[in-house]
Amino acid sequence: MQAVVDAPAANAPPPAAKFSNALLLGERLVLSGMHAGDGKGGVAGDGTPYDQARVAFERIRALVEAAGGVMDDIVLLRVYLTQIEHKADMGRARAAFFSAPYPCSTLVQVSGLVDPGLVVEVEAEALLGSSAPPKENP
Repeated sequence: MQAVVDAPAANAPPPAAKFSNALLLGERLVLSGMHAGDGKGGVAGDGTPYDQARVAFERIRALVEAAGGVMDDIVLLRVYLTQIEHKADMGRARAAFFSAPYPCSTLVQVSGLVDPGLVVEVEAEALLGSSAPPKENP
């Protein structure tokens, strides 16, 4: 088991809890929930549900690429929204990062996330190399 990227952002306060953002288990990459929090109690980007989802997917992409994968290696998403009405914004952001065949996905409404301004959090699992085209038989 290997932590992919586990360093805090520059000038970030020490974490209240210890965890890994991403763990590489062979070819399986498991990501903690990503959101648009700036680490100081604020929200990165413009704060809209669409932009929060976009920031979360950008963070997911950075972790997947750090592990040597691509977004199409993602096989499972777990999406947490504080208001189910943000489903369309989430879908629009997700469409900018994935192509068919799309990852399996679960969407859940929750009462809150780690910071009050956050409305979207996304967990992901990837199987590195799974998006590679099939090899031809010799």
